[in-house]
Amino acid sequence: MTTNGGSPRPNWETTLTATTAEQTHALALRLAAVLEAGDLLVLSGELGAGKTTFTQGLGEGLGVREGIISPTFVLVRIHPNLPHGPRPGGPDLVHVDAYRLDSAAEIDDIDLENTMDSSVTVVEWGRDRVEHLSESRLEIDLHRAFGLDDGRPSASLDFDTEDADEPRTIVMRGYGPRWPQSPELGAAREEAR
Repeated sequence: MTTNGGSPRPNWETTLTATTAEQTHALALRLAAVLEAGDLLVLSGELGAGKTTFTQGLGEGLGVREGIISPTFVLVRIHPNLPHGPRPGGPDLVHVDAYRLDSAAEIDDIDLENTMDSSVTVVEWGRDRVEHLSESRLEIDLHRAFGLDDGRPSASLDFDTEDADEPRTIVMRGYGPRWPQSPELGAAREEAR
């Protein structure tokens, strides 16, 4: 199903609220339980919105090596699955920061297709750059509560990224045959479409 502009519509959309960094982490931990090798997640959100905290929760749930930090300067970090972790033999986690990449062609240059089948791939700042990698994906938008006016972000910027316990709104959308419906995460939903 597509919109009039030719972009695919999501199969579903769910909006959640996390009031602490721990809740953001825990949500990702629960999501990791349903993820499989080949899954693509596209994370979006302003600086300090919780993308790395979310990815750390995914990593814990997938049972990969600790030490997940934003791959801003290296573009890609691979976190291998631990044989004695909670999901031995499970997928690795490939964590990508596409902020400095301008196009899908630049994404292709980093050869993500070589790890897609054996890993869960998380791409920060990947919207309009990675959709060609898989017909199915989860898009996850994390929004800080600052400057919200009737649910829409304002033009004001807040560069205090250290406020880990500022409430976040997390919007998840599922695309393609892998995500026909929202995964059951055991969290209270604000709104689902």
